[in-house]
Amino acid sequence: MTLSINQTAPDFTAQTTEGEIHFHDWIDGHWAVLFSHPKDFTPVCTTELGAVARLKPEFDRRGVKVIGLSVDPVENHARWAEDIKRTQGTAPNFPMIGDTDLAVAKAYGMLPAETEGTSEGRTAATNATVRNVFVIGPDKAIKLVLVYPMSTGRNFDEILRVIDSMQLTAKHKVATPADWKQGEDVIIVPAVDDEAAKGLFPDGWDAQTPYLRVVKQPT
Repeated sequence: MTLSINQTAPDFTAQTTEGEIHFHDWIDGHWAVLFSHPKDFTPVCTTELGAVARLKPEFDRRGVKVIGLSVDPVENHARWAEDIKRTQGTAPNFPMIGDTDLAVAKAYGMLPAETEGTSEGRTAATNATVRNVFVIGPDKAIKLVLVYPMSTGRNFDEILRVIDSMQLTAKHKVATPADWKQGEDVIIVPAVDDEAAKGLFPDGWDAQTPYLRVVKQPT
């Protein structure tokens, strides 16, 4: 099953490094990031988990809950955390799911539904597709899906940038242009005609074309 934007994120119950969770209950009206790993004790993932741990205050500031997933057992996650702290300077400070029965990976379309067995005996290569990032809104709908190869570390500053955009555009009738950053100009969405835009943006806008109307970022 391939998950698409605006679909409801599959619910699940799983063991994590912070105890058992029921995913939809855990989201609890927040934005959430679920990011996955093909196996514990892998080099690129080690750097990624350290990066997210360092950025945790930024996710917290945006009201975003972060949760990781690896197909290996929770006990292995705890041992891996020691390596992450030693090499990256910060151990994971968010829950890590142990997906030993592969149920979450299958539910999120990262492994084929017909995959048999458990995590035991599987390698990073056989789990290579468990490298997704899902951003999920407070309504439990999927807002973003990113898929990375094992050889390329993820850019979590970019994920924060996208969250800034999505949180802004969820509140205001605007979209963000290419390479937008917090505080820069935005675009009035086409669904808002000029007459309605006058009420929403009384200071006016730069109409570069009838459909490209640039305006200061609303607050």
